[in-house]
Amino acid sequence: MSSVTVADAVAVLRRGGLVAFPTETVYGLGCDAENLEALHRLYAVKRRPSDHPVIVHIPGADALDRWSHDASPSARKLAEARWPGPLTLVVPRSDRVSDAVTGGRDTVGLRVPEPPIALELLAAFGGGIAAPSANRFGRVSPTTATDVRHDLGDDVDLVLDGGPCEVGLESTIVDCSTEPPAILRLGGIPTDEIATILGATVDLRIDGAVAAPGTMPAHYAPAAEVIVVEAGAAAARAAALLASGRRVGVLAADPVPRDLPAGVVVLDPPGDVDEYAHVLYARLRDADRQALDVVLAVPPADAGIGAAIADRLARAARGSAQ
Repeated sequence: MSSVTVADAVAVLRRGGLVAFPTETVYGLGCDAENLEALHRLYAVKRRPSDHPVIVHIPGADALDRWSHDASPSARKLAEARWPGPLTLVVPRSDRVSDAVTGGRDTVGLRVPEPPIALELLAAFGGGIAAPSANRFGRVSPTTATDVRHDLGDDVDLVLDGGPCEVGLESTIVDCSTEPPAILRLGGIPTDEIATILGATVDLRIDGAVAAPGTMPAHYAPAAEVIVVEAGAAAARAAALLASGRRVGVLAADPVPRDLPAGVVVLDPPGDVDEYAHVLYARLRDADRQALDVVLAVPPADAGIGAAIADRLARAARGSAQ
């Protein structure tokens, strides 16, 4: 934790600066969502394509109608059930939302973060904070203030340190601008929970055909190459990579794959699927700190938040292969 206060962060936002702040998912790089100059700087620091929308964080569900002109009953039902929380709702944008936020689209992604320090920041600021993850575009998301400082350095004006993020994976994005609603990004709230809240099945459109944060095919990539493997294939794949002279690590939940060859670095294994989500990005960063060439990643079962973990590993694998 640092001595930087919410009041300090508000002052930076009001003068058009960039503030990194904690959410329950990952740290966000925030600016005043209605300041065009600040938004342009945000995109430049992120190195983010200008047509790729960013999420606007708002202080509560009662602010929904200030940022959307016609939120659907589905959006209101989800907001009532899971805000604050790791849920982003895509809704028709109001007149106060600029093309710089939405990449020129007529919809905007909104969410209410859960940590008290984030809610305090939003309440004190009194407006929306546009905030993608606080790292360079396409790289591993930050889950601590130290990660933010390592990635962005002096390009961020202030880092509000709230400790490690609780969930560790980005929010679930649900497009409520169409009926039926569709999930655009898997995340902190499982698909079956969204369906239960809505009382209906939900379409999955996670292939990036609909532009949404974190849905490009290659994303979340460390410097090390990520290869997704089944547990039973890890030992043989590791042996082949070691034989080619590469430094190899394995990321898997307990119990880790058996009979791994000598020389393999076993990254600290998570105990269950929730811990896997919580530590995923930290382990990928650890692989880079240890100068590994390759991470063999064994995904958890493709259910609940395990589906979001598998999604991140697949995108990281494509990103690191580029």
